[in-house]
Amino acid sequence: MKFRLISLLILALATATAFAYDPSPLQDFCVTINDPKVFVNGKFCKDPKQVTADDFLFKGFRYPGNTANPLGSKVTPAFVDQFPGLNTLGISMARVDFAPSGLNPPHTHPRGTEILVVVEGTLLVGFVTSNQLNNTLHTKVLYKGDVFVFPIGLIHFQLNIGKTPALAFAALSSQNPGLITIANAVFGSKPPISADVLTKAFQVDKKVVDYLQAQFWYDNN
Repeated sequence: MKFRLISLLILALATATAFAYDPSPLQDFCVTINDPKVFVNGKFCKDPKQVTADDFLFKGFRYPGNTANPLGSKVTPAFVDQFPGLNTLGISMARVDFAPSGLNPPHTHPRGTEILVVVEGTLLVGFVTSNQLNNTLHTKVLYKGDVFVFPIGLIHFQLNIGKTPALAFAALSSQNPGLITIANAVFGSKPPISADVLTKAFQVDKKVVDYLQAQFWYDNN
């Protein structure tokens, strides 16, 4: 029995590794170097002999993001495109600044789970489960020091319900977790999704769809 349990544990670990979203590195590090001539699933590696400590430093979180926009929020990502030292390491971060009543609108990260910690302010956060679980909303009010996790691929949001600015930091389980903002994708796609599709999908009049598609869908990233 003990041998069987150990065997199952080894099999589970091997399976989890085999199906990981970001591959495990085959060297100490692989700092990004851009080559516009070739596209690969990931990034090319800089010559390790030319790597310096600066490649592992990101200074983009030092100052607040500009929240003077329609959403009242600003996301500052530290993904592999902004932080080359993350390449192949399977992690990334983001700083999220909120004005009072600021919103990080419903969105999803198709390649990464997100864990968020509140540094200042009070946030209403939540995520919606898949159709299989009846699109259940899981929501909480977070205060300074609270931590909340958003499972990979699920639609989630954060809203500042306090009267003062708020600040949160997020860590994600991929160097390039991706981002799909729901309203932007559905009503702001280029070219636009057929109004016939959207009117039937949302069960609304075509005038509503036309109005929504005519809006400027702001991207807070």
